[in-house]
Amino acid sequence: MHRQIITDPQSGEKICKCFKRCGGCQLQETYAEQLSRKQDKADRMLSKFAPVQPIIGMAKPYHYRNKVQNIYGTDKNRQIISGIYQSTGQKMVTVDDCMLEDVHAAPIVQTVKKLMRDMKIAPYDLRTGTGLLRHTLIRTSAATDEIMLVLVTASSMLPSKNNFVKALIKTHPELTTIVQNICPDGLPLTLGTRSVTLYGNGRIEDVLCGCRFRISPASFYQVNPQQTERLYSCAIKFARITEGVTVIDAYCGTGTIGMIAAKAGADVTGVEQNRAAVRDAVYNAKRNGLTNIRFYQDDAGAFMQKLAADRAHCDVLMMDPPRAGASPAFIRSAGKLKPDRIVYVSCKIETLERDLMLLKKEGYRVTKIQPVDMFPHTTGIETVCLLER
Repeated sequence: MHRQIITDPQSGEKICKCFKRCGGCQLQETYAEQLSRKQDKADRMLSKFAPVQPIIGMAKPYHYRNKVQNIYGTDKNRQIISGIYQSTGQKMVTVDDCMLEDVHAAPIVQTVKKLMRDMKIAPYDLRTGTGLLRHTLIRTSAATDEIMLVLVTASSMLPSKNNFVKALIKTHPELTTIVQNICPDGLPLTLGTRSVTLYGNGRIEDVLCGCRFRISPASFYQVNPQQTERLYSCAIKFARITEGVTVIDAYCGTGTIGMIAAKAGADVTGVEQNRAAVRDAVYNAKRNGLTNIRFYQDDAGAFMQKLAADRAHCDVLMMDPPRAGASPAFIRSAGKLKPDRIVYVSCKIETLERDLMLLKKEGYRVTKIQPVDMFPHTTGIETVCLLER
């Protein structure tokens, strides 16, 4: 195992030796400098709407990713290697450890490689379409100490499957579930529609803001749980949730923000397009004993248009769209619904700026802006904004 992480003797900060080759990290300056850079960008792009609060950083900005994906290949000596795709393309970069990933992931990946060699399981080759193991997905929860390993294979046949699983559990008793996902085709790092549980119950649970959430292999879930708690706590505070307040939770995923609002007394309607995420959301609501939240499997924009056509109303619209932001139809429908407050959680500041301009035209003004550093060592900025009519 070749160590890529070193520690700067002067600052004590970690440095990755494959920074230039990988691209997963875009910033290699001190963490204080990273926060300053992000604060400047948020001020530059968003201060025209409202004052931008100081960015919320991490005390220890390392090993925060609770979702780790690795691909496999062979080197010139036909030895099995593991790594990630370059952020700029599909070229594999050999990485044995990473300062962003959960510390449990690298040892598990090393064991997977050893077992592949021992049991003659070949890595999948995108160019030739030969081989079996496409990639692995590891999901962890620091709150529950649960760890999931997903083996993504090109076919359903897994040689020496029982021995493979037994050897993994023997070496890594911390694993609580192992799943085989069958993905015969598709883009790199995608999952197929069929999964087979090989060990455990096929999922893990995590705890955020006092609520428990089930995470399946395909579920969307924030990758930095420590900062997610801060992000969601801020969103709930901005929403001013009181007993009986009506909330629409758009792009709700596994129901995280909506359930935290429901626990605070709100009557919540969540909408999410991903069917697996909706199943998890329904389970999560029951798991937490919440009867004041319901979920719909639909495109958020289409769902909002239906509500607007029915002249529906809500007190608070909570929206957490993907990086592309909200569609113009979604924004127009939000204007027709006329919620008193909109809490916008954004993972891309450029699309946030655009959408805030559109919401301003719909009669809303931004009153609070809180950036959160969800992804240290990258250029990403997560932001929570409060808009009021």
